Amino acid sequence: MFYESGSMPQTYLHPLFFNVQRFNWTLMAETHGLMERLEKAVTRLESLFSDSHRSGGMECDGINGVNGSIAPYVEAFDRLLNGSVAEFLRYSKILEGDVKTHAEMVRAAFQAQRSFLLLASQCQEPQENEVAMLLKPISEKIQEIQNFRERNRGSKMFNHLSAVSESIPALGWIAVSPKPGPYVKEMNDAATFYTNRVLKDYKNSDTRHVDWVKSYLNIWSELQAYIKEHHTTGLTWSKTGPVASSMSMRSVLTGGSGLSPPPPPPPPPGPPPIFDTETAKDEGTASRSALFAQLNQGEAITKGLRHVSDDQKTHKNPNLRAQGPPVRSPTKSHTPSPTSPKNSPQQNHPPVLELEGKKWRVEYQEDKNDLVINNTELKQVAYIFKCNKSTLQIKGKINSITIDNCKKFGLVFDNVVGIVEVINSRDIQIQVMGKVPTISINKTEGCHIYLSEESLDCEIVSAKSSEMNILIPQDGDYKEFPVPEQFKTAWDGSKLVTEPAEIVG
Repeated sequence: MFYESGSMPQTYLHPLFFNVQRFNWTLMAETHGLMERLEKAVTRLESLFSDSHRSGGMECDGINGVNGSIAPYVEAFDRLLNGSVAEFLRYSKILEGDVKTHAEMVRAAFQAQRSFLLLASQCQEPQENEVAMLLKPISEKIQEIQNFRERNRGSKMFNHLSAVSESIPALGWIAVSPKPGPYVKEMNDAATFYTNRVLKDYKNSDTRHVDWVKSYLNIWSELQAYIKEHHTTGLTWSKTGPVASSMSMRSVLTGGSGLSPPPPPPPPPGPPPIFDTETAKDEGTASRSALFAQLNQGEAITKGLRHVSDDQKTHKNPNLRAQGPPVRSPTKSHTPSPTSPKNSPQQNHPPVLELEGKKWRVEYQEDKNDLVINNTELKQVAYIFKCNKSTLQIKGKINSITIDNCKKFGLVFDNVVGIVEVINSRDIQIQVMGKVPTISINKTEGCHIYLSEESLDCEIVSAKSSEMNILIPQDGDYKEFPVPEQFKTAWDGSKLVTEPAEIVG
């Protein structure tokens, strides 16, 4: 195309160019909008992914509520910890000393139980042997609490320590089915036995101890109510999530997800064993034929027996008996299990007979029949613990006497103004020379009590005991009367009536 000289060239644009340009602008606008929507979608997905990780990242975390919230029965247990258990700790710190130390152990035991409940709320119930392993931290805490009481028998707060030590096994309710509630009630009763002593000693002198008793017993009352509401027939495990294991328990203790990796697939089964059925059949047939052939001999079967002279018979030769019993064949019934626990060696404690403050301590006496306590005072008490095959005489007047964990033990005393108690013992004989108002027998097998003429008005209180006999003086001798062990209870229309049951032969 030619232009005139001196004129500017004119650009010619085809109309199609403008249509393409408009199309490009429209496409760019739509692409930009699409990118914005994609970015928003990606941001939303990242947010959801992040939230899912914060909620625990495991299947069993979501079973208790949205975003893995804590199970209701774990929250209820937390309220018990922050309520009655915290109050007990507060009153124990006021009393200080051994009581405070013991209370810290109780707190640790409850924390261990809280961890177990959290695990049960997140995971399914494992096999019984695995449950025992998971319960080990709780059992160790219980044992620690009981050992502390044993190490501090000389403590001025011994009744406080005993109340806790005797009842702390109530934490084992999680392994009791179908009625864990009554089990806790029984342990609470064991605590009451000792808390009554605390109340007797401090009720009118120091109300701090009274508050301590109330706070401690309140723990078990609230635990019973908790069990009744959430675990009436036993511990409630999760129905979903992984099976509980030691790894998941460690994750719970460290605040992790608790999700254990899935186990590897089992190896493929090996080839089936090859049996020589024909050979086995022939051997079995031959053995049976030989057996029947021997039985068919009749009287001739004894001809193959060897005569045993008197000097070879164990019951007629003392020298053979001294050599020990015959060795048993290694059958399955006599083969010890590799997992059976071995009896740990008993610790030898030095015998004790001393006056500590106002308490006479008589402990770990063995084969001593000449034990005597003189110069007693009315305010003194005697505590007799783990004495075996021994006899003790207490002269004068004393406040109270307690026999605890003794076997084949004899006690002779003049006068007691309070109570004589026999606990967790066996084969006990007691002779009263003067007066005693009450004798209590608890968890004891075999107890003979010889009363004097002055003590015939004595009251005998017994619980969970057997083979108890009271001997009454008559015509220069003693006549024995058994204490009933069996009772019958009937409803008379307004109340329950209980009376001894006579066994008709």
